[in-house]
Amino acid sequence: MTFAYFTLLIFILLNLFCAAYAKKLAGFTPANNHDPRDFLAKATGKAARANAAQQNGYETFAAYAAAVIVAHATGDASQGVINFWAFVFIVSRVAFIWCYVQDKSWMRSAMWGVGFLSIVALFIAAI
Repeated sequence: MTFAYFTLLIFILLNLFCAAYAKKLAGFTPANNHDPRDFLAKATGKAARANAAQQNGYETFAAYAAAVIVAHATGDASQGVINFWAFVFIVSRVAFIWCYVQDKSWMRSAMWGVGFLSIVALFIAAI
């Protein structure tokens, strides 16, 4: 398994971390497990922002996974290039999550942009 493929798992775990962090901040209890989405929808502050970061992660996952798979499948991109852009993407996601939770909106948008450029770069590398 390449590093870039491994980042798909890392990305999924980052999203799960956001969910767990949001629940912890919002005071989630086993009683709330009957409707956890409704519970998180009512969260405020950092808990709400961590949940929003989780949701954005799931929205972004398909495009990132496709870019990683396409970059590998074509055989035209070097493994070093693929791994580089995968690394940049994961670092940008960690920064994105931190910025989102800390309510740093401009920095969050910039980190989202870096992640998006990483996805585009992976597709371009496959050409």
